[in-house]
Amino acid sequence: MGYLDNSSITVDAILTKKGRELLARNDGSFNITSFALADDEIDYSLFNENHPNGSQYSGEAIENMPLLEAFPDENNIMKHKLITLNKNITSIPIITISNQAPNLNKGGVSSLNPKTVNYNGTSTIIEPSGYIFTVKDRRLFSSFIGSGQGTAQSGTTSAISSTIAVSETVVGNTLAFTAISSDSLFGVNDQLITTITIEGRDTGARATIPVTINKKTSGATQYARGTTAIEKQ
Repeated sequence: MGYLDNSSITVDAILTKKGRELLARNDGSFNITSFALADDEIDYSLFNENHPNGSQYSGEAIENMPLLEAFPDENNIMKHKLITLNKNITSIPIITISNQAPNLNKGGVSSLNPKTVNYNGTSTIIEPSGYIFTVKDRRLFSSFIGSGQGTAQSGTTSAISSTIAVSETVVGNTLAFTAISSDSLFGVNDQLITTITIEGRDTGARATIPVTINKKTSGATQYARGTTAIEKQ
């Protein structure tokens, strides 16, 4: 969703790729229940408290910035959502994950248990409304399930057959997923890599982690070492 221009209050709303996919299913899965606001195109460094024409013009440059039209790629829009925090909060919430870069063999099982740091003065907490989990290429998993926010929020438990990458989004406190067990998508590659984006439903905090699936089947599931693989957006 975006304003067509900044001279009139005209709103242009379109469906994202995921929204179009849900609508095309025609099974009732497309249901708008909430909305969010973002300020991706705003450069707040342009706010000039010492404007030569007076303080009433401090935000003139920001107000005259061109605004983005709506476009359907949910991976490249609304990365900076507006959130509401309690007064006197000095730290922005961020998402932390212990399993920061899952590295699975075919048929391997893994899970993500995110928590939010700096949520309304609390050091670490699971957000009351849970998290949104979005995988960029759902074909790489035979199951992808969110849990902890009611059965209605669970994802699908079967592999997706498609010639192109499709995303899937589920909601929950935790995410469990199983890698595909066939070689059909590997071709000449020894590994397949996708990403999972986690977004807090209460804070809007986001983190994106890589997930690697290996063609080999011997050995146990491994996890990449390192202090952090979280991308704060």
